[in-house]
Amino acid sequence: MMAIFLGKGLKGESWAAQTMEPRLVLLSRGPELYSTRRLATEAERAGWMVDIVDPLALTIVVDEDGGRIFHKGWPVECEAVLPRIGYSITRRGVAIVRQFEQSGVIILNSSQGIIRSRDKLVACQMMAEKRVPVPITAHVGAWEDTDRAVKRVGGTPCVVKSTEGTHGSGVFLVKSFQQARQLVYQMLERGMRPLVQEYIEESHGSDVRALVVGGEVVASMRRKAHGSEFRSNFHLGGSVNSVDLTDEQKEIAVRATHTLGLELAGVDMLESDRGPLVLEVNSSPGLEGIEKATRINVAGKVAERLSSLYQSVSDVQIEPKDSLQRADSEDKGSVY
Repeated sequence: MMAIFLGKGLKGESWAAQTMEPRLVLLSRGPELYSTRRLATEAERAGWMVDIVDPLALTIVVDEDGGRIFHKGWPVECEAVLPRIGYSITRRGVAIVRQFEQSGVIILNSSQGIIRSRDKLVACQMMAEKRVPVPITAHVGAWEDTDRAVKRVGGTPCVVKSTEGTHGSGVFLVKSFQQARQLVYQMLERGMRPLVQEYIEESHGSDVRALVVGGEVVASMRRKAHGSEFRSNFHLGGSVNSVDLTDEQKEIAVRATHTLGLELAGVDMLESDRGPLVLEVNSSPGLEGIEKATRINVAGKVAERLSSLYQSVSDVQIEPKDSLQRADSEDKGSVY
């Protein structure tokens, strides 16, 4: 059950300043999901009062004062928000995040950062502008241009994908011009925006993911596809193993995250003959695969970043709950 946070956020008198326990709203539709549970657990351990809130259960009221967010008629107030916005509710979730931004609270991944990362074409354009290496990519507006697009990315085989999608959905490896034309035509007929992308043969069925938190790579893993599958997504049965990244890979991952304006991201890179290429930047990266593969407490790193951001805008020093519990035990054992 949700405990409604009442009071004022960072713009007004801080409720956290009175209780020494800042409030975190974790936006997620899956409170039982591994990543959501881990983030909530580590945030609580770091001294946050955490509520997991379904973004679809919130109401936005916009007025001349900027607006408020309500849950079942009660205003929701907090010091920080951690969005875990699924692809299917991107527009609704981003609207909620934007409203929290207007209230002046800490947001770990801005609404604009989420929007940029969800559109593969926009993300690719922004990264290319900042000289972040990406695979050669063509956006096809008419199926008649498919053959020319395929030639521009190096010919077949090549990859055809939608600009929007997650977990490897809508991504195809095509081996002929005819197959490419058919896929592009079908996507356009369904109102999708197709991309034609060069195929990196030397990286077939494998990529590396760097988990970036606050401008630092905190964990990394190599993902390998199962069997003949060329997509290496963990959700598609791929295997994951810890890997040590080169300084170049780390630098590229951090630059990609910064370019899109994200605090927390999973950066997927292909290992090509011409160096690392950023394939995708995920603004709501799953933690299960990377934590189990690396045995690194990634959720704890996220909680540390939240606390660091909070302390930078507040005079309040957050103490981890373990410390508070020890102090409480010492007080109970004291004799006055």
